[in-house]
Amino acid sequence: MHPLQLKATQKFFSAVSLVVSCLLCAGIFMQAVEAAAAAQVKVAAANVPHGVAPPKLVLVVVIDGLPQEQLLKNYDLFTHSGFRRLMDHGAWFRDAHQGHAFTVTAVGHAAVLSGAYPYQHGIIGNDWRDRDGKYMYCVQDDRYKYLDGSPTLEEDGTSPRNLKVSTVGDELKYASNNLSRVFAVSGKDRGAILLAGKTGTAYMYMSNSGTFSSSTYYMQQHPDWVTRFFEKKPQDKYFKKVWEPLLPAKAYERSVPDGQAYSTSFKKLSTRFGMQYGVAMDAPNPVYYGQLLAGPFGDEMTADFSKALIDNENLGRNPAGVTDILGVSFSSHDYINHNFGPESMQSQDHLIRLDRTLADLFTHAENRAGKGNVLIVLTADHGFMNVPEYSEARQFDAGRIDYKVLNEAANKVLEGRFAIPKLIKQSMTGGVTLDYAAAETKGISREALEQAAMRAIQAFPGINYVYTRSQLEAGNMPATRIGTLVTRAWNRQEAIDLVVIPKPFYFFQSKNSRTIACSHGTPYSYDTNVPLLISGDKWIRSGRYTQPAEVVDIAPTLSVILNTRPPSAAEGRVLTEALKFQ
Repeated sequence: MHPLQLKATQKFFSAVSLVVSCLLCAGIFMQAVEAAAAAQVKVAAANVPHGVAPPKLVLVVVIDGLPQEQLLKNYDLFTHSGFRRLMDHGAWFRDAHQGHAFTVTAVGHAAVLSGAYPYQHGIIGNDWRDRDGKYMYCVQDDRYKYLDGSPTLEEDGTSPRNLKVSTVGDELKYASNNLSRVFAVSGKDRGAILLAGKTGTAYMYMSNSGTFSSSTYYMQQHPDWVTRFFEKKPQDKYFKKVWEPLLPAKAYERSVPDGQAYSTSFKKLSTRFGMQYGVAMDAPNPVYYGQLLAGPFGDEMTADFSKALIDNENLGRNPAGVTDILGVSFSSHDYINHNFGPESMQSQDHLIRLDRTLADLFTHAENRAGKGNVLIVLTADHGFMNVPEYSEARQFDAGRIDYKVLNEAANKVLEGRFAIPKLIKQSMTGGVTLDYAAAETKGISREALEQAAMRAIQAFPGINYVYTRSQLEAGNMPATRIGTLVTRAWNRQEAIDLVVIPKPFYFFQSKNSRTIACSHGTPYSYDTNVPLLISGDKWIRSGRYTQPAEVVDIAPTLSVILNTRPPSAAEGRVLTEALKFQ
């Protein structure tokens, strides 16, 4: 061999030897790191109940408006890393329900981490009116302002003032002396604020700008990372983007085709696929940013911001060694189901796309916190009824009830009997209020007015049950499932005088305001039966569980895993059958 070739060969083998040595050292180092980490976990586990260290990150996912049946219907179309990661490898409670009568967004979100029912947590609807008719939005608080520069109106959502109880996050921060970090992100203000509780931090989507913002309730200014995140306007990347089906046409044969006559348009979007975001616009504007909520891109933005929050707040890597919580509420499915119905092709395609978005979020969270260090909970705030026209085509009695027409008809009956006009004062979440004062001036008792109004309303087409304030105050409710759910939903301080329950497949909607195709809000199973999935190999025994469960069971179950006291008004049970330790 030529001397130069020999020298080059020697250099090559020396380099290889050095690389091998480095790799061996690196391997030994990594083994040492892993051994040290395992030792830390072992020491930590020895100092906690059950000998099982709590997770480093709890990721609580709420899908707005997702009935359980949609997971069953589309199971075979999901990836193995999204919904099926939890369905196949976590604890899946098939008979899980929201345990209150008025199944709407705010009430359902308040239940998830408080473990409480509305009669205690105080969130009786998305909004309501007091006895004098003053409007109250569930998370409004005019003492605080948005931080992104958006105008803050009196009725905008800025704080958890109306939430009367503590949450899992509040109790975790109390137990850790505020070392645990608790955040929530949502397309809706109420979704973020009610998951964050009193002491967490909420970020909500701003429809006028396409950003996520907090309020002065939580901080005086955003951290630098939030400002940097929106400097490049990531919300504008969907401008002129078209929503088309993700899968081949055969996958959608189980759904109703798009373009149905009963479908409603959201902010000028088409009711058919091929819908373009920002159509007929020269540049992104508030209408475009609002449109993004009604489609897959709103959820993609929510996930992207949540991943940035995990990274920049170092969630799951708490230097104090305590657990962090992130609640993420995906809002878009609710808008889509309202406009097209859960039986629609749009709803199916959105769910398939959301599955991929969730898979990416789950992977990202675990990559940051470490494999096996994340506990994931997934549920929904409520389910959804089918569009009445769809139900009618399947031979069900279905329809819409106009509250204005109902009240006018009932008031006419009451005026004919008592000679007093408008004894039904107003409609609000779940029923109506009565003018007790006007009745008393003519010597009419509260009970007499209630009974007469109850009969007048119950005679109206589409009405199933009416319950009175006197019944509820005395605890004189029927021993039925609906009676129980109504009792839990009724808060005597901030409540209606007559609870009105429509017949199955009916919902309340003004005939002059057909802005949605269908809705939710009843105690029937299509509105109450929601997913309840929990995944985390160290703590959760995987399997499909048929035992009855409720969303309020999540909070006490997490409290056991996190070794904290349950939230102040939690009434759910610990899902013992799904725990690896007893």
